[in-house]
Amino acid sequence: MANVFKNSITGSIGISGAKVYEAPIATSTTIIGVNVANINSNNISVSVMARDNSANKCHYLVKDALIVPGAATVLVGGEQKIVLEAGDFLSVTSSLAASADVIVSVLEIS
Repeated sequence: MANVFKNSITGSIGISGAKVYEAPIATSTTIIGVNVANINSNNISVSVMARDNSANKCHYLVKDALIVPGAATVLVGGEQKIVLEAGDFLSVTSSLAASADVIVSVLEIS
């Protein structure tokens, strides 16, 4: 089994849901960090959703969380972890166009 640490960095996320990380085929993934930063000069609200592909379900990690200008929120980190199976993914939506940067840190196990 190969264990690989990776970052998935996505910039300028806006009002359309952006897939920020998808677990590769034949791989399970432990998400060890999710950071969302406001890069706009206005308040934004962000929603982060996890998609369980095998169960055909989506669930929010956070919905409409307020982030003030110049600030960030850490959704996963420290003792909290999230596990994704192959094909599962995280998506992020912001209330304003091109207003959020996201870093997802993972451990892929294949």
